[in-house]
Amino acid sequence: MTDALRTPEDRFANLPDFPWTPHYIDDLPGYAGLRCAVIDEGCDPDAGDQPTFLCLHGEPTWSFLYRRMIPVFLASRARVVAPDLLGFGRSDKPVDDAVYGFHFHRRMLLALVERLDLRNITLVVQDWGGLIGLTLPVDEAFRGRLSRLIAMNTTLAAGTPPSEGFLAWRAYAKANPDLAVGALIGRGCPHLSQAERAAYEAPFPDIRYKAGVRAFPERVMTDPGMEGIEESLAARDFWSRDFNGKTFMAIGEADMVLGAPVMEDLRRFLPNCPEPLRIPDAGHFVQEWGGPVAEAALRSFGSS
Repeated sequence: MTDALRTPEDRFANLPDFPWTPHYIDDLPGYAGLRCAVIDEGCDPDAGDQPTFLCLHGEPTWSFLYRRMIPVFLASRARVVAPDLLGFGRSDKPVDDAVYGFHFHRRMLLALVERLDLRNITLVVQDWGGLIGLTLPVDEAFRGRLSRLIAMNTTLAAGTPPSEGFLAWRAYAKANPDLAVGALIGRGCPHLSQAERAAYEAPFPDIRYKAGVRAFPERVMTDPGMEGIEESLAARDFWSRDFNGKTFMAIGEADMVLGAPVMEDLRRFLPNCPEPLRIPDAGHFVQEWGGPVAEAALRSFGSS
């Protein structure tokens, strides 16, 4: 059994603009003793092939990041599922940094999709949500559930040399093992209130809870042979050759790590992707400008 911590529930009291109650899942195969928190809203058993927006967050955030997009998706009569990756949000947090490998999270997401029997999926990804999420269709079972894609400030990492911006971020994260998460996100999103910044800090009462926050920058696949490169290369083939669904891209152009140059490179593997929505003032955490992003995606898909 994996040694893990569980953030006390009272840390999540009075979250601003985040009224949804999490569902807790503790029976995923291969994850004994670990509890995953999932926002799961809008499911209509009588809706037939109801669209499902699967919203995957990245480093060092949690499903709270999608609070501006979730209402727009729900208003389209879709189901919205937003899990907290293990180590983040309300999900349990293994204490050993070494646990946080690419396959640890990828297998968990695949197991969760099967456990919830998600179908007609619009995959919504950003940051590590994309590094992992964009590889999910390599699995045949997931491929049959996928319909559309929304990609924001992310990439498919395949062992190529990283940008100077990413190297600076990795060095900063390594030098700050007790990363001040709320302050970090607030610097990139100056319009956030103190309550919103506190919500990003809430999952991490102290440094012991931040193994995932520390580990993720080191796990980005920047060198040949790293875990996840094989799946990323296979995913490039899938998106460029086999995916026929609709795609939408939004770019926070103020992002110095995964901004416009990186997203244009990703777009090379998305032949169905129209001209991206570019938000000059938005940084890495582009979901904080997410209401208009979600509305534009639905218009692009012809759903509103």
